This record gives sequence, structure tokens and C-alpha cells, in this order.
Amino acid sequence: MEIFLDKRAVKAIRLSAADAIEEGDTEALKEDILEVFPEEQIEGLEQMLGGADFGELIDEILDEWSGDDVDELFDLLETQLGDHGIDLKYQAAAGKGAAAAEEEDDEEEEEEEDDEEDEEEELDFDESEEAADEEEA
Repeated sequence: MEIFLDKRAVKAIRLSAADAIEEGDTEALKEDILEVFPEEQIEGLEQMLGGADFGELIDEILDEWSGDDVDELFDLLETQLGDHGIDLKYQAAAGKGAAAAEEEDDEEEEEEEDDEEDEEEELDFDESEEAADEEEA
């Protein structure tokens, strides 16, 4: 069985894991991880786990996680799910891991911010040009 996590899901887990690292509390992280998986996927996962609760597997993963590296959490998710015949994929970046997908997201966000700054600078330039024209008149 393959499970695909989109950009939004990967980002949600990364942000929640960063919060868990800061606060030292993984309960909210567990809930956030469970939320990124659709209910029908969780039911399929639990069947593959031999009827075990998916939440319990997430608890085991979080217990094993050192709590200080987000990429390690993704590695543990991949490994633990893989041990049960579940292949975790990142839909947003085919063939790339979670870290590469997140890096790609960060680059896209930086480009968007740069574009917005350029637009603001152009607006500022246009406004100062208009003000200069008004002063001359």
C-alpha cells in the first residue's frame, strides 16, 4: 500500500514537529499527524497493521523519536510504516524526501516574497516619480 502526503500535509507535520521540539510536548504533534491522513486511509492502515490502532503506532514512533530533528521524524515514519508494508511517498516532490520537498517549498515562498518586494519597490518608485512631477508643475 502506498500513501501520498501532499505539500500541505508535509508542511503541517514539519511545523507541528518544530513546535513539539520547542515545547517538548508531542501530544499536539500526534494529533496533527493523525489529521493529515484521511479517515479511509487510516482504516486501510489499521487493517495492514493487523487491526492495531494507527494512533498507537504514531505513539511508538514519537517515543522512538529523539525530539530534536524533524527529518528524523519523517525517517521514522517512513521506516515504521515500511515495516508494515506501507510505502510513504511525498506527492509534491516525486522521488524526493520530505526535506527536499520542504526546501523546494521554502524556495518558492522566497521567490514569491521577492516578487512582492519588487512590486512594492516599483509602486514606491512610481509614487515618488508622480510626486516629483507634481512639484515641478
